[in-house]
Amino acid sequence: MLVMKTAVSFLIAAYVSTPVLLYALPWTLGYAIFAHLLRIPLFVDLGRPENTLNHTSNFYLHSEEGITVGVWHTLPASQWDKAAGKSPEWYRAALGDGSPVIVYLHGNVGNRAKGHRVQLVKILSRSGFHVLSLDYRGFGDSTGEPTESGLTTDALYLYKWVKRHSRRSMVCLWGHSLGSGVASNTAVKLQEEGSTLDALILEAPFTKIGEVVTVFPLSKLYMFLPGFEDFLWDTLETNNLLFANDENVKALTCPLLILHAEDDDVVPYHMGEKLYQVAARERKERHRNAKLEMISYEASHGFSHCDIYLDPNLPKSVRDFLNLRG
Repeated sequence: MLVMKTAVSFLIAAYVSTPVLLYALPWTLGYAIFAHLLRIPLFVDLGRPENTLNHTSNFYLHSEEGITVGVWHTLPASQWDKAAGKSPEWYRAALGDGSPVIVYLHGNVGNRAKGHRVQLVKILSRSGFHVLSLDYRGFGDSTGEPTESGLTTDALYLYKWVKRHSRRSMVCLWGHSLGSGVASNTAVKLQEEGSTLDALILEAPFTKIGEVVTVFPLSKLYMFLPGFEDFLWDTLETNNLLFANDENVKALTCPLLILHAEDDDVVPYHMGEKLYQVAARERKERHRNAKLEMISYEASHGFSHCDIYLDPNLPKSVRDFLNLRG
């Protein structure tokens, strides 16, 4: 009986302390969203990608003063036979071989070696793409602490670096989950600077990060409390955490592909659907002709939030969207 009372008392204390903690330390919400301290997978040497991913070179960029970010560069199939023993400088020169390039921006939790991320990169590599996988500041072996503006700065820096070294190759941003917000932010920043992204692919994207937070199971336990939802939104605003994909797609003029599974248990499918509708309406009203597509995956496939890479038609779908032959 004493053990049960102790357990109940602990659960009540934990329940009550969560909103108190958020009120006293609003920055903890950012830590929960980024979940960058969960360094999954464990015991992986990110400096030696060959232990996890073939035909891949590791390197680091200084996206701004005091910030170093880790990147894996995985070659397209056409370069595999030439890559053995080659240096990062050789990989950098290979970016100019004319093959299309994808800058992959992952979601929260873990690093560039996480299982579903590696599997997607393998598929894209076999399909003829250079793939640059970024660990934002605070993730993996990258330095610093994550913020929305910081993650966007890291992605923008890598994109521009790739553009310089890939000559005239197509460069596409691919953002998954949290990375969809980073990717759309980056695309808007480029437009504001007078450039247009070659293409944008958003996998399991949300509308705004706050709308994901409010449907998170832990948040639902508090939604009956008067003012709690407003408190969450205010805390996000205080921390400058918006990741407003719905606003970003209104502004974008580049080709846009949205991928979403109907059984997504993290970012509800209706959010991806809403983004498509917002983008379609805006492009129609503003007479923008850039390509816009959405691929939906039925729940029967079981792809959920992270496994769209299992779609055997994904490589063809991406290449068709990008108007690539072969």
